[in-house]
Amino acid sequence: MTPAASPLPVPAHIAIIMDGNGRWAKQRGLPRLEGHRRGVEAVRTVVDAAREIGVRCLTLYAFSVENWRRPGDEVGGLMGLLETFLTRETPKMVRDKVRLRTIGRTDELPCGARAALAAAMAATARFTDYTLVLALNYGARTEAIDAARSFAAAVVAGKASLDDAASWAGFSRHLYTHDLPDPDLVIRTSGEKRISNFLLLQAAYAEFVFTPVLWPDFGKTELIAAVTEFRGRERRFGQITEQLGAAGAEAEAKRPGDVIV
Repeated sequence: MTPAASPLPVPAHIAIIMDGNGRWAKQRGLPRLEGHRRGVEAVRTVVDAAREIGVRCLTLYAFSVENWRRPGDEVGGLMGLLETFLTRETPKMVRDKVRLRTIGRTDELPCGARAALAAAMAATARFTDYTLVLALNYGARTEAIDAARSFAAAVVAGKASLDDAASWAGFSRHLYTHDLPDPDLVIRTSGEKRISNFLLLQAAYAEFVFTPVLWPDFGKTELIAAVTEFRGRERRFGQITEQLGAAGAEAEAKRPGDVIV
């Protein structure tokens, strides 16, 4: 397809469930950890591609609270890959003005990974145009528990009232994602059609795209295909088509971030 600028917007926030590293490796007779290494290369590609097409926020489901149940050598290998990735990529994130954020119980990660995360986030904290969010030791149910605890502590401290829990705006201030927009598009690779405890509250009105492509093979072409599918959907947020009208369509068309296809 001949490259051309499109007037249609891209989603401001894309969240991806990166799945299929193990199957990718198994199909090639390789160790599972090699699949994860190749998955890291896909992360680099997709981070750059999302930024290039105008996405403002990219959230990657990197390690769930359930992933601790995997074999110890695989978990250790994943933590080592995370530390290496952060050490190598931090200078590039600074160069490209990419802010790094995390969601999840990162205080439970190994000390090396925690130190690398802290250094990367400190080095990139001043950037605002593009945010990369790594979901690490994350689970949506765990997040709900932590948010409820945070809210209760705020009430006890006199910083919030019980009335705040009557609105989403009031309660959502206690989520890990309190300073992030809700995802417009959630992508899952590898052909699985479930969301695996990922952003259950924030993705209430997100569009979902499930692709059979295994994560190590997911790149710019696949990302653009998912965005193109997203742009063909009508987002009604509980309303009917007739209620959206020309004003809603015009407002949607004016959102920033043209995509190159």
